[in-house]
Amino acid sequence: MKDGIGIDTIATYIADTAAEIERELAGALPASWDIPASLRAAADYSLMAGGKRLRPILVIAAAEALGGSKMAAMPVACAIEMVHTYSLIHDDLPAMDNDDFRRGKPTNHKVYGEAMAILAGDGLLTHAFFAIARAFRESGLPAERGLAIVEELAVRAGFAGMVGGQAADMLGEQGITRPEELEFIHLHKTADLIVFSLRAGGHIAGANEAQLAALETFGRCIGLAFQIQDDILDLVGDEIKLGKPVKSDERQKKVTYPYLIGLETSREKVRKLTQEATDAIAAAGFREPRRLLELAGYLVNRDR
Repeated sequence: MKDGIGIDTIATYIADTAAEIERELAGALPASWDIPASLRAAADYSLMAGGKRLRPILVIAAAEALGGSKMAAMPVACAIEMVHTYSLIHDDLPAMDNDDFRRGKPTNHKVYGEAMAILAGDGLLTHAFFAIARAFRESGLPAERGLAIVEELAVRAGFAGMVGGQAADMLGEQGITRPEELEFIHLHKTADLIVFSLRAGGHIAGANEAQLAALETFGRCIGLAFQIQDDILDLVGDEIKLGKPVKSDERQKKVTYPYLIGLETSREKVRKLTQEATDAIAAAGFREPRRLLELAGYLVNRDR
């Protein structure tokens, strides 16, 4: 489709919004701050390495679905990208996934060394909270919304969220035998930051409790679907489009959804999760839900 709700429309929205996010991220670390040059370079290397910018786009799309502005949502959008980038830097380390490439480029520790990569990740995580606090101090938005966002980020990025999911992934390794165990990992390792992004956009725009609950359902479902699609693409994707070698999960003997339940069943699960996500948004009385619905469809059909 070239107009209405279609892949071309949402692809343009994603590209345009990602470009705006890129411009904001370029100035994320104040030039006036006295930061060791190698640390600043390591942080910028990964923060500006491109990628889908999915999580910040979801912050903005959720805010817009409720009549909120992109300008109000942008600082929190950039903050979640900092947290996501920190997680990728640390995931790639030898003690974790031991990856040599990310987005078609050498991983951070391959360029700057393990110590500087760890510190760059630490700095980006910490800076995200600064960015949120400063944005609410300067925006005039109700402070309680900022407090809710900070609290939820701390939970969903921490022990009960992404960090817990990563730990479960490492502890499980080859011992995972049931889809429920794998789902726990992905709900926390991947979906929690997506849920945060959507709820943060909702908080910024003044969502009610029913709308926040719908955003959470939407995020949980598309977050899990997103990870299953990643598992599928690792098997059948295009290496050039993905920016990393295919079948890396297989080589590292990682347990994935296609491994546990098969490729076609995995594809069907992605479809069902996407339908559940869109049903939740459609029933929640959003002012302008179109972009969220388009994003769900785009993610299920992506090839990178």
